[in-house]
Amino acid sequence: MKQSGIKNNKWKMKYSTSKKVNGFIFILPWLLGFVIFFAVPITNTILYSFNKVDVGNGGGIVLTFSGLQNYIDLFTKEVTTLSYPIQRMFADENRNIFTNLPLIVIFSLFLAILANAKFPGRSIVRIIFFLPIVLGLQLIVDWTKDSVGRSLIETAAGGMFGNHMGARLLFQYTFLPKNVVLFLSAVIGNIFQLITRTGVQTMIFLAGLQSISPSHYEVAKIEGANSYEVFWKVTIPLLANVTVFTVIYTLIDLFLSSDIAVEVYNFAFTKSKIGIGSALSVVYMINVLVALGIVLLFLKVVNLIEKR
Repeated sequence: MKQSGIKNNKWKMKYSTSKKVNGFIFILPWLLGFVIFFAVPITNTILYSFNKVDVGNGGGIVLTFSGLQNYIDLFTKEVTTLSYPIQRMFADENRNIFTNLPLIVIFSLFLAILANAKFPGRSIVRIIFFLPIVLGLQLIVDWTKDSVGRSLIETAAGGMFGNHMGARLLFQYTFLPKNVVLFLSAVIGNIFQLITRTGVQTMIFLAGLQSISPSHYEVAKIEGANSYEVFWKVTIPLLANVTVFTVIYTLIDLFLSSDIAVEVYNFAFTKSKIGIGSALSVVYMINVLVALGIVLLFLKVVNLIEKR
């Protein structure tokens, strides 16, 4: 019996190794999908970006190596569909993305907390929150562009913040700087578009909130913590990993829906400049990776500061 136990222990996997193996098995379907469906297109895109791409006389693609010429032309000669430089498009998109990213994440957390609260009719509220996701968010967004849908939204959300009244109230009754007031007024006026981008993030935060054990809150209350302290000392730290995932998802989603992705299609297929479009795709991917690295570094620094 002892020998059998020793033999079994010999083949028993360490906990740290088991976590790595389980993690690899978890991402294996994604790795297979990436290799099968994305590795070849990405490789071809990088290849095309260094070549002039033409159609041969007998069909097929003819590549003529041009080095960095496509990248040089992209930032010196080419313009967007709206006839402004590529540099301006990247600057505007990055500014909009890094402005909307914290707003979407914070608003998603706020909606998740509301949906997780215990009150009469909670199920109905959750249905209202998540019905656009079930039906298809694009259907709701298209409805808002219709004249009837737009008029209903303006009637419901206009009121106090219509005709810049919100900005005037903030100027009159607060001591906030002008730029801050204008920013808040723009956010309030764009509140519905903000809500349409928070559906998936709200579901992620709601799942994270429901995974927190009630014992953590019971201990905090026994120690005399108030609601404010419970939120910042219990809820937020326990949602750290969920928050990182939500931030990454939101960042990628914002980039995928940006005007840059549309310009890549226009260059490659509308203007028949596949080399230029491929170069724009490569710069676009690098921009996404750099932005993602900056966000992850910021979150890591914040986490280290909180631990201290």
